[in-house]
Amino acid sequence: MIYQIELTQQLNCDIQTAWDFFSSPHNLAKITPKDMEFVIVNDVPEKPVYAGQIIDYKVTPLFGVRMKWRTKITHVQHHESFTDLQVNGPYKLWRHFHEFMPNEEGVLMRDLVTYELPFGFIGRIANKLIVRKKLVSIFKYRYYVLEKMFNTQNQS
Repeated sequence: MIYQIELTQQLNCDIQTAWDFFSSPHNLAKITPKDMEFVIVNDVPEKPVYAGQIIDYKVTPLFGVRMKWRTKITHVQHHESFTDLQVNGPYKLWRHFHEFMPNEEGVLMRDLVTYELPFGFIGRIANKLIVRKKLVSIFKYRYYVLEKMFNTQNQS
């Protein structure tokens, strides 16, 4: 079964600032919960993501189990969107579409995660009991960090 999680967040910044931050794989660790021990393990340039780019990392998603994960950037529309697709990792399918829409308040960021777990029925049970909750908690953490970074800087 294929699942989706869709999230939006208003960022009080211009499109260039949003794009520069989110299109750099080096910023992923800043918005990932520390207990996941996210580390990029291949040589990834500082420049923005590009179609065909491979990103290898190690992460500890559940139960202290360390795993390798490889994603490929499959599509980039400069200052608008990019998509990463899991090549190797824990999911049967993982596609993360990142979209950036300038508006009068800054930039509305939209994430659409499409995923499928392996193991059929067992995967469906794991999603219901553990995986979806974990993914939601990761994105809640990310939301909180981004609020602090982009939306509270100049407030007293």
